[in-house]
Amino acid sequence: MLATRLHALLGTARLTYGEAGSALGVHPNSLRYAAATGTVLIRWGGARQPTVWTVPPPEVNPRDARLELARRYLHIYGPATGEAFARWAGLGPRHGVAAFDALGRTLTPVRTPVGDAWILTRDEPTVRAEPGAVATARLLPSGDPYLLLQGADRELVVPNADRRRALWTPRVWPGGLLVNGEIVGTWRRADTVLTVQPWRRLSRVVRDAVAAEAESLPLPGLERRIVVRWDD
Repeated sequence: MLATRLHALLGTARLTYGEAGSALGVHPNSLRYAAATGTVLIRWGGARQPTVWTVPPPEVNPRDARLELARRYLHIYGPATGEAFARWAGLGPRHGVAAFDALGRTLTPVRTPVGDAWILTRDEPTVRAEPGAVATARLLPSGDPYLLLQGADRELVVPNADRRRALWTPRVWPGGLLVNGEIVGTWRRADTVLTVQPWRRLSRVVRDAVAAEAESLPLPGLERRIVVRWDD
């Protein structure tokens, strides 16, 4: 088992993703699958290489762990369904539905533009609250939690089908350009050049905010300034 091999390698030490994978003779990305054992922890630090280490197995019942995962999922992604939770967590549909059923009275049913769903009852005040102030521009990285929706839920974030295909591609996803709380384009970076593909005309104020956001990215090892290239 990969988790066992990793523990034998590390003991109480920590290594970067790349170093651990090289020492074990495996692709570093495969270490993510060992995390499902609960004994492998991975910390991502922006654009830096992830750090990996091992811990003793958690003293938790698998059913209790699944329910807690469902609660955390709903807190971030709700409104959601048991089927959507199952896809996100890599479970069979019946396990996702069973988890939501077990949460019972701690859930509140809601109606959304893409169908009926659930939220945590304790989150209802937050769901009902008026939106607060949002940043002018944010560069969401590929795989950001805001972009990890599946199926019809993606229609809530990006209603246009062509634009959904541009954001959620069959291969490596680009990042998402968030302007005033709305996804309005994509971005990719190659070395110090960050290329932005907006889906609509953006004002000079917004473009300046995007440039400022790009320059603030935590990119160790880059001694040159990030340059934003607009592909529109």
